[in-house]
Parts: sequence; C-alpha cells; structure tokens
Amino acid sequence: MLIARLVPRSLLGRLTIVMVLGVLVAQLIANLIWAQQIRQQAEGEAAEAALHLGGSAAAAIRFFKSLPTNYRPLLIEQLREMGGTRFYVNVNSAPVPVTPIEDTELSHVVLETVRTKLREELPRLVDYRVAFAWPDGLPVSNDGVTLQDLPDDWVQHTLIVRPRPAPVLVIQAELESSGWVYLAALMPDPYFLDSANPITLDRVGLQLVTLLAVLLLSVSVVGWLTRPLAELAAAAKSFGQGARTEPVAESGSREFVQTARAFNAMQARIQRYIDDRERLFSSISHDLRTPITRLKLRTELLDDDAARADFHEDLDELELMVKGALQSVKDADIHENRTAVRLDLLLERLAADAKLAGHEVALAGGPVTVIAKPLALKRALSNLLDNAIKYGGRAEVLLSEQGDNVELTIRDYGPGVPDEALDTLFDPYVRLEHGRQSNQSGMGLGLGIARNIIHAHGGELLLTNHPDGGLVARVLLIGEAL
Repeated sequence: MLIARLVPRSLLGRLTIVMVLGVLVAQLIANLIWAQQIRQQAEGEAAEAALHLGGSAAAAIRFFKSLPTNYRPLLIEQLREMGGTRFYVNVNSAPVPVTPIEDTELSHVVLETVRTKLREELPRLVDYRVAFAWPDGLPVSNDGVTLQDLPDDWVQHTLIVRPRPAPVLVIQAELESSGWVYLAALMPDPYFLDSANPITLDRVGLQLVTLLAVLLLSVSVVGWLTRPLAELAAAAKSFGQGARTEPVAESGSREFVQTARAFNAMQARIQRYIDDRERLFSSISHDLRTPITRLKLRTELLDDDAARADFHEDLDELELMVKGALQSVKDADIHENRTAVRLDLLLERLAADAKLAGHEVALAGGPVTVIAKPLALKRALSNLLDNAIKYGGRAEVLLSEQGDNVELTIRDYGPGVPDEALDTLFDPYVRLEHGRQSNQSGMGLGLGIARNIIHAHGGELLLTNHPDGGLVARVLLIGEAL
C-alpha cells in the first residue's frame, strides 16, 4: 500500500509523524471549536446591537411620520447644525437605489433583526428598505447627491468615511405616498464584519508560531528518547556481524538502562562462548595431532600390509574430519575489516578460475558494490560455485540489484535435491547419494560455511529446486546490512 511505503521505517520518524499529526489534529479541532464559538458570540452581539438600532430607527421613523411635511426639512437642518444624531437623516420623494455589500452570515443576521424590529414597532408601515452599503459613492437623495458631496460636519460624527470606511446601514421607510425618510447609521462596532472571520492573519500567525514551537520541542524530545535505541541497534547489528563492540552506555530512562544492561550481559556471555569455542577447537587441533601422528607411526610396524593400509585410510579420514571441523570454524569467523567490494568483479574472477579448470560457467549482471569482508565473502561464493560445478556439471550466475538490496543466484544442472532434504544440506557432514558419487573427497561442510558467512553479513542463503532441473542457491544481501 502507498501509505505503508510512505511511513518511515525508523522509530524516530514514526514517533515524529505521530507527534506532528497529533499536534496538527489537536490544533485543528481546537481552532474549529474556537472559531465556532467566536462566530456564535459575534452573531449574538451583532443581533443584540441590531435590535437596539432597529428600535432607534423605528422611533425616528415614527417621529418624522408624526411631523407635518413642511416641518421635516426644518428639523433636519437644525439637527445638522447641532452636530447630528445617531442617524444621518434625509427626506426624499422616493426610495434611493443603494448597492448592497456582499451578503455574509453576520450581515444577514443584522438585517433580519432590524426588519423584524421595524415590523414589530411599526405594524402599519407600508414599505421600507434595509441594506448595508459602503460609504464610497453612496447616494443619499433622489437628485444623485452622494455621501462624499456632503459637508464633513454633516456626517463626521455619524459615519466613518475615511481613512478606513465602515459599512453603513441604510434604512428607508415610506412616510406617505411621496415621502420617504432616509436613515444612515453605523453599527455600535463599525467593523463588526471582521468578527465573521475568526481566522485572521494575526491569529493564524500566532497559531503557526505556537505550532512550530510545540513541534520543535516534540521532535527534540522524540530524538532524545530514540537516540539511545539507535545506538543500541547499531551495537547489536555490529556485534551480530562479528565485530567486537564496546558495552552500550547504561544511561537514560529506567527502561533503557534495563535494556542496555541486559544487552551488555548477553553480549558478554556470547563473546565468552565464542572465545571458549575458539580455544576448544584450537585445543582439539593441538591435542589430536599428536596421537594421530603416533598411530600412523605404529601402523608402520604392522606386518600385515592390508591391515596397515586400512589403518592409514581410517587415520587419514579422521585427520581430514578434524581439519574440516577446524576449517569450518575459522572460515565462518574471519577477522577482517569491511570494505567496498565490487561483487561483479569478484564473481568474474571466480568464473574465470573455473573456466581455466575446464568448467562451464555463465555470468550475467551489471556492476554492483557492497560493503563486506572481502576474503570471507569470496570463500562463501567460491563454495557455492564449486558445489554447482561439482554436483551440477555447469553453473549459471545471475547478479541483480534492486534499490539497496542485492540478489545473487547460482544455478547448477544436476539432478536437484529432494524437497524433504533441502533443510538438511546446511548440517555438517551431510552428503546425499549424488554428492558422494560426484565428489568423494568432500566433507559436507561447504554450504554450512557459506551460510554462516552470509548470515554474518546480514544476508540470507536459500536453496530451491529449479522447475527445469538443478539446484538454485539464492544469496540475498539486504542493503541495510551491508
């Protein structure tokens, strides 16, 4: 799956993603809840303000309706000389066309509240118009006069025209058939529409700063927690590949200290076992060499030639078995430094040596470089190629690379191996009937040695039968282990 491939393989990467996603989801949910509360609060405050403004407008309309027609202009003139009231007021013969602003949830709440209030307060009102408009180019009378054409002292205490214009609530109500009163006013909060969008630039900036600080702290904490695990993994990998490593530092959290302590103890026990094994086989080599030599000398004293030959044959076989066991240990535990190895060139040299000996070997594959122990890897691949030639007559070698991973297949053209016997081929001294007939001098140790060396490189050696006959040895070297 695509998601599985995108997920980091390291614990640090996975914990970082979990922390980042957790913080992002928490921030998103908190912002949604907070934004919803802000909107509800803004709508409630705007509705309350619109209710009072609608009541004031209804009282003003009722007052102008009660005045004689010729008194209305005189009263308006006096109001302007006094500095105005809450409304800019004008009387027109017909409603003035007003271009409304873009409708929003908040402006819709205000307009509906004002209309409802007017209907409640003035049930006999024949016709009225309510709208929000921007002050720029706003007409105030039937003769085309706009807000900008009026003297500043008429509107400066009532409306905000500059430097930052605020939306104007325009209420027009019919007083009689040829008389309309024109009321223009601001909301108590002139810029109330800004509350409709709680996700403003400054708020988003603050959220981003907070989010960045939390993420940096989270990543630092995750890195601090996982760094000892990475060191432990590196030590385990190095030790598993045969290197002698220093004990892991027992510091950090209590759980990690316990893990490091257990790993160090396990490493020490395994190292002691390896050292004991080397000393044991060295002792065996030293102790058995002398009695075998003595027995060979004593067999020379036998008068019976046939018995002397039988004794020599048994002693030679015993000496060969001892040497084979020692060689198995030494070949699987070669102490050498890892370096860059051109695997294709190594295989070419092995194939060339086999061809000089008269064997048929086909090699295919491009250049591949791995980090390995050169001699150990050469012995493992040489054992596999020799087996394919000895027991299969000829060999085909295919080298391929997929990303960081390397796959090497060596196929022979022998009779193959019974499926139930495949798992036993790596056991010491195990030889099948076909192997004994093809190579009587073998000891059955080559495959075990090869697998131990490949395992020490972090790889795998798999044996399968080819559908068309013959045995296939697949060497898988994982990129991370190289």
